[in-house]
Amino acid sequence: MAGKREKPEEVVSKLRQVEVLQGQGATMAEAHHQIGVTQQTFYRWRKLMER
Repeated sequence: MAGKREKPEEVVSKLRQVEVLQGQGATMAEAHHQIGVTQQTFYRWRKLMER
């Protein structure tokens, strides 16, 4: 089963959402759950955006 591919704009938006959630006191696990991605996906996206 293939997953949905996020557009680059959506990836950036979700990465920012995680930062906001962390600022509000959410744990990383809670933040990933709220944006609907796995921890592995989050870290892969973050690494891609660093380039």
